[in-house]
Amino acid sequence: MTGLQGLTTLAAHARLKEMSGEPIKPRGRDAVSAQPDGAVPQAGTSTSEDIAAFVANARALSPHAPGAKGRLIFALDATMSRQPTWDMACALQADMFRETAALGSLDIRLVYYRGFNECRATGWISDSARLAALMSKIDCRGGDTQIGKVLSEARREAVASGVRAVVFVGDAMEENVDELCAKAGELGMLKVPVFVFQEGHDAVAEQAFREIARLTGGAWCRFDPGAAAQLRELLRAAAAYAAGGREALLKLAKTASGAARLIGQMK
Repeated sequence: MTGLQGLTTLAAHARLKEMSGEPIKPRGRDAVSAQPDGAVPQAGTSTSEDIAAFVANARALSPHAPGAKGRLIFALDATMSRQPTWDMACALQADMFRETAALGSLDIRLVYYRGFNECRATGWISDSARLAALMSKIDCRGGDTQIGKVLSEARREAVASGVRAVVFVGDAMEENVDELCAKAGELGMLKVPVFVFQEGHDAVAEQAFREIARLTGGAWCRFDPGAAAQLRELLRAAAAYAAGGREALLKLAKTASGAARLIGQMK
């Protein structure tokens, strides 16, 4: 079985479990390991032919074609200190659906990490009330950041069913920045921009977040702790891009500061 066939098979099994919309663990080399010590299996080496085939297959599934359904991965840091922002995001996610109502349909896949090696994803959700209900059942737990798993999940989903954009909301980065940049570069090859919205002023996180945004062709923006209005504007802009592409974001940028901040950085 080739690497791409394996990805397709895993994606098919995952979609069967996603019908309920309940969170599932992302699969593959960056999923939580079943080994007692929690070690993550080492990745194999891809040949140039594997990479070319991977990119061709993902672009064939790209949602960027006119009339395609917008798909947005909404990723959140759900470690212990993030509960206030999680609650705020739960309230604001409805604005993303409202923003895109006139542009076309929007599907959102929630991805979050918390605790010890726990990183989970929901199925694709097209209803604000359903997403809010799922988010209200999730509590934040202490643990390290797992941004690499979020990026790997976005890559897998881009290949399996197409992703137009990724939103990540967080305030810290405790991982190897070079490894994160390598994963971000893969998303950049697939034309999947990552919009990184940083809460606060952590300098280490900012450096990594800016690089992730740059390598994917996305954007980095800061919002003040607890600033719901700022985060709302940024989420609206990201949703507009996911549903209507660059043209929709340009149109929104004429009246919304969040959209203007994003489009000003995108390649």
